[in-house]
Amino acid sequence: MGLTPVLTKRFGTNQPWRIDNYEALDGYAGLRKALTMTPDEVISVVKESTLRGRGGAGFPTGMKWQFIPQNDGKPHYVVVNADEGEPGTCRDLPLMMNDPHSALEGIIIACYAVRAQSAFVYIRGEAIHAIRRMAQAVDEARAKGYLGKNVLGSGLDFDIVIHSGAGAYICGEETALLDSLEGKRGQPRLKPPFPATNGLYDAPTVVNNVGTLACVPYILLGGSGWWKKMGPEGSPGTCIYSLSGRVTNPGQYEAPMGTTLRELLEMAGGVREGHELKFWTPGGSSTPMFGVEHLDVALDFDSVAKAGSMNGTSAVMIFDESDSVPVAVMKWTEFYHHESCGKCTPCREGNYWMAQALRRVVYGGATMEDLDTLIDVCDNVLGRSFCALGDGATSSITSGLTLFRSEFEDAVANGGVPGYAGRARTLVGAH
Repeated sequence: MGLTPVLTKRFGTNQPWRIDNYEALDGYAGLRKALTMTPDEVISVVKESTLRGRGGAGFPTGMKWQFIPQNDGKPHYVVVNADEGEPGTCRDLPLMMNDPHSALEGIIIACYAVRAQSAFVYIRGEAIHAIRRMAQAVDEARAKGYLGKNVLGSGLDFDIVIHSGAGAYICGEETALLDSLEGKRGQPRLKPPFPATNGLYDAPTVVNNVGTLACVPYILLGGSGWWKKMGPEGSPGTCIYSLSGRVTNPGQYEAPMGTTLRELLEMAGGVREGHELKFWTPGGSSTPMFGVEHLDVALDFDSVAKAGSMNGTSAVMIFDESDSVPVAVMKWTEFYHHESCGKCTPCREGNYWMAQALRRVVYGGATMEDLDTLIDVCDNVLGRSFCALGDGATSSITSGLTLFRSEFEDAVANGGVPGYAGRARTLVGAH
């Protein structure tokens, strides 16, 4: 498969994070072009490109920008979600480490489009190297006149604040992120109202993912028609797929949206030698898992949804025949139990009981009734929790029991999963 990199074209060059090296490869040319257009024209180009958010939901970016009310007398904000705390997800961190200025350029263009002067980049606190690199890039951009007062002689002022989070997965949910930015406990807000009208400091706010905004300069330079030539009609453009787990060469692979796992495995050297694919996730741990029969599903938003899962953050976790489905599902569920903010009862209590039941399946002591109880609890969490964390927590359980129920039944019948049976069963943080 011959591919010309777009988002990763500077990866592997000499110090691509330095602004001089960024400028040498079309850096900030998209911003210069944007400033020759009206804000509405910029929004129109992004809307026509059909760029969809790379943070998981796949919402059309141009439409989200268009929702920001104008002439309302309020300040407008751009907030960048760089929390990236979901198991298996590793795309924004490499982008910020290798090419921070592509994100900054996209942020500045977004500010111009929605008439905002201030942007905030919320980075997960553990990602200290990415925080330092982004902060350095902001200083470089400010020194070159891309940030601050009278940007590039346009008479417009833009500035960016790099904010370090405290490591809570829930802050990847956009409204919990906004509360955290305001100095409050990171918990999701009731919607509506939506951030577009009542976001940061109760002002109109665009919340975009790092990977989404990094696409914007290329779209401005190449045009919406060029962008739509890559990938399928409903999910055009390129995407950085992160492959982890039982794969020969794990890492980030840029390919057009709609690339299949079979094609990605060819790029990554296949499943590790001597083993075969058993199950995998198309978009991180909160997306329903797939089996071998899904190898040729096009990995774009619409095709993956049609096949019964979600493209999510394009975080492809790969497991082989040596891996236990009940163990993987248990560990993911323990993560969601630990990271639940506790605001709503379905998620707070449901994840606790699901984790307890799964630990009985894995370590021993479960009955067949536990499997039915797991499905029943999932039904009471899905669609009833305050935010998408609860919904995502049920995905691996329901898909695991649908695709690999016999493996769960064997674990129950045999007193646990081999290698785990008889070990401690106390749930950390149990109440």
